[in-house]
Amino acid sequence: MKAIVVDQFGGPEALNFRDVEVGEPGSGEIRVRHHAIGVNFIDTYHRTGLYPNPLPVIPGSEGAGEVVSVGAGVTGFKPGDRIAYQGTIGAYIEERIMPAAKAVLLPDSIDYETAAGIMLKGLTAYYLLFLTWPVRSGETILFHAAAGGMGLIACQWAKSIGARVIGTAGNPDKVALAKANGCDEVINYSQEDFATRVRELTNGKGVDVVYDGVGQDTFEKSLDCLRPMGLMVSYGNATGPVSVPDLGILARKGSLFVTRPTGAHYFAERPALLAGAKALFAAVESGAVKPHIGQRFALSEAADAHRALEGRKTVGSTILLP
Repeated sequence: MKAIVVDQFGGPEALNFRDVEVGEPGSGEIRVRHHAIGVNFIDTYHRTGLYPNPLPVIPGSEGAGEVVSVGAGVTGFKPGDRIAYQGTIGAYIEERIMPAAKAVLLPDSIDYETAAGIMLKGLTAYYLLFLTWPVRSGETILFHAAAGGMGLIACQWAKSIGARVIGTAGNPDKVALAKANGCDEVINYSQEDFATRVRELTNGKGVDVVYDGVGQDTFEKSLDCLRPMGLMVSYGNATGPVSVPDLGILARKGSLFVTRPTGAHYFAERPALLAGAKALFAAVESGAVKPHIGQRFALSEAADAHRALEGRKTVGSTILLP
């Protein structure tokens, strides 16, 4: 099978398109033929070694396709079933072996491309909005990178709950897209200081919670956006890792809370995964979340997809097509 393989950590040029052996599923595993594969910022961390894995490694943590075969002890899946998954590395390949426990059955109402574009981002939005800080109607949130794949899903979903949603984006086109997808206000951070603008928009009070997948460039200013005892949710580091060398800053800025959640912990148990997927699929089917796939690349063009993602030239979800 053709796959994208990282033999040495590095830039997009480290993504090699070549043949690999797949084999047959073992106990508790299924073999899946991909119809679409999601691209996420975490894939770049696996490529560069920021999140190291033994080499060689096939990146990618999200996909959708059909079951080809099942291993011993697998129940709930059979050949021909439509499935989707997130959170298990190895997706940049035509067919793969994966743990059956990581897959969920895909409703007929959701096509493969949509599923590949929402599983990781949508389930991340689910735990952020419903578990990390259960957003309530009337609360105000700040969501960075509101026009990205995560941002569009999360902002729509938060708006459907009844939250006031303030987003940030980097150019006028992205501002317009975020406004059309759940944001009440969108701050163009390339033209104005987002912390100052958030204070203006909230009459000096600040927001209840900040969701930040950007990282180093936005973290400290995001603390200035929070109300006293508000929560800073740092769930990614697209611009570099975040550090808080002086915990006293949280006291000085309002007895703030900070968390660094991951889906690996929120979905460690299968019932939690199934509950999240059920909620996500229901949100898509009801129209509360309207997925937006902004870019499609052939699997062989994964390096170009990474360049676009890291160059902030993407909107919505990005997918690879085998």
